[in-house]
Amino acid sequence: MLRFGIDLGGTKTEGAILDGDGRERFREREATDPSSYEAVLAGVERVYRRMCADAGDAPHTLGVGTPGAVSHRTGLLKNSNTTCLNGMPLARDLRARLARELAIMNDANCFALAEALLGAGRDKRVVFGVIIGTGCGGGLVIDGRVHTGLQAIAGEWGHTSIDPNGPACYCGSRGCVETYISGSGLEARFLKATGRRLAAAAIVAGARAGEPACVAAMDGFFERFGRAVANLIAVVDPDAIVLGGGLSNIDELYTRGVAEVARRVFSDSLETPVVRHALGDSAGVIGAALVGV
Repeated sequence: MLRFGIDLGGTKTEGAILDGDGRERFREREATDPSSYEAVLAGVERVYRRMCADAGDAPHTLGVGTPGAVSHRTGLLKNSNTTCLNGMPLARDLRARLARELAIMNDANCFALAEALLGAGRDKRVVFGVIIGTGCGGGLVIDGRVHTGLQAIAGEWGHTSIDPNGPACYCGSRGCVETYISGSGLEARFLKATGRRLAAAAIVAGARAGEPACVAAMDGFFERFGRAVANLIAVVDPDAIVLGGGLSNIDELYTRGVAEVARRVFSDSLETPVVRHALGDSAGVIGAALVGV
């Protein structure tokens, strides 16, 4: 039986097919169009139909990773930074549109599960997976199983506040981790400080080249990363933290960033490995395939 996974992200919708031995045999992505709920659904369907064509309509399971989570109370999506999805019956509508059963799981949970079972957290009992991309999410895996929590919000460290007087977040709070150390957060903080619009990759490159405004932006980024991860360790104390998402490829996270964590951790030393993903920065699509039905 083939395993189909689709990762519905803020900037990309990605599909992957795993064979019966867990080997990847197909992967493809397209840009997510967040302009409307209908546009998002259409994008997922396009990716799925291409996967079916590649597999020759062979029998398969299907899992979908999404920003946010399905509310246990209403069955509607909540807490998504692709805000057109909030309050919508995403699971029901995808089942109808694709004419098949499927499982939906938070995208960070999918990433964490993939890395815990097959990647950088393999053989660790408690693994916290962090996605630092368009937004900032997290997932908690204990003994090989995702822990979602009573309200399906376990792992949502991106919406813990590290500055109650900080920038407004779409969730309604202020100073959330996501407003500082996501790609969009880094870009917004740079724009506010300089009046200039730069992509996150350009800010990182500018800091490496010694451009003062970029250096200042990245100094703040690493300091807040350290504060946020130290808070996370104080609550969960996992056996490993695995970083994913586009910004997880910043090499300095594993030197300067980890040093900032060590300065703040509530212990006499930092023993928690904070490591780069092993399955690619978009391993969430593999996790989506693993949870499919």
